[in-house]
Amino acid sequence: MSLVSDVLLLAAAAFVILAIAMLYRVVKGPTMQDRVLAVNVLGTNTVVILALLAAGLEEPWFLDIALVYALLNFLMSIAISKFTVERGGVI
Repeated sequence: MSLVSDVLLLAAAAFVILAIAMLYRVVKGPTMQDRVLAVNVLGTNTVVILALLAAGLEEPWFLDIALVYALLNFLMSIAISKFTVERGGVI
C-alpha cells in the first residue's frame, strides 16, 4: 500500500472515532433537535467514511453505496423533521 492509501484509511478511522463520539449526542441530546442533528451528522460521517474507504482501498463500489446512503440520509432527515413539526416538538 502506498502512503496516500494509508493516510486515507487513517482519516477514515478518525471519522469512525468521531462518529462513535457523536453517538453520545444521539442518546443524551437534551432536545429532539439535537438528536435529529446528531443523526444527520452520523449519516454524513458514514458517507465520508465510505468515500475514504473507496479511495484508500481502491474499491469504486464503495462510492455507489455512499451515494445511495447519502440520498437515504437526506430523506430520513426530512422525514424526522416533518414528524417532529407535526407532533409539536419544535419550540
